[in-house]
Amino acid sequence: MDIGPKYEKLKEIIGGLGKVIVACSGGADSTFLLKASFDVLGRENVLAVIASSPIYQDEDIRSAERTVRAIGPECVIAETSQLNENKFVINQIDRCYYCKKIIIDELITIGKKRGINNITEGSNYDDISDFRPGNRACREKGVASPLQAAGLTKKEIRELSRALGLHTADRPSDTCLATRIPHGTPIDRALLEKVGRSERFIKELGVRQVRVRCHGNIARIEVARDELEKILGNRDNVAGALREYGFMYIALDIEGYRSGSMNA
Repeated sequence: MDIGPKYEKLKEIIGGLGKVIVACSGGADSTFLLKASFDVLGRENVLAVIASSPIYQDEDIRSAERTVRAIGPECVIAETSQLNENKFVINQIDRCYYCKKIIIDELITIGKKRGINNITEGSNYDDISDFRPGNRACREKGVASPLQAAGLTKKEIRELSRALGLHTADRPSDTCLATRIPHGTPIDRALLEKVGRSERFIKELGVRQVRVRCHGNIARIEVARDELEKILGNRDNVAGALREYGFMYIALDIEGYRSGSMNA
């Protein structure tokens, strides 16, 4: 199907909002939404907000900020407090709902100060079929998902992003560090840091996408199947580093990276 009509529909949806806050992670979806919003509404009507929290890697926040600056709108870094919310910390199946509520409430507060009533986020049409408790928070708080409303899939967003020259067009999907921790295991700063340090080390080996899934004292490493050899070729270094960070046993998942494997 020609994605031109979907793109035009997206611009129509954005145009109807008038003035917006765009929640930005620096990923392909939210970056494309920000670019489209900036092109349709202009700089004076778009505010990009990046959530900052221990559940995110510092380098990802800095990368998102550079991406926003390159597009051109004003950018705000908002500190969010997930680790102060017990319903998030106890890490039940609805953890993402409470996380998203905290972020949205912060965006609403910023919007009230700036006179901006419309908040948008980058869920795409594919996300409708996924289990995403955070989407409920968006619906409850009246947050708009223009990409989803326009029917744009991840593949189509990547295609349009390439046409617009966005460097995020082929960026691998990512999620917060809390998704590496099994439901029922309480989340704390030390555990997030252990996972974060482990993933940073592996990425420094040239691996594009990695998840270090935490199962007690076991680290289960997921990378794309075509990058398994990078881990095997550096297994002594990887094992040594992850033990230094606090894991006792280091496992490489031979099935490779797959989204949502902690919930399988």
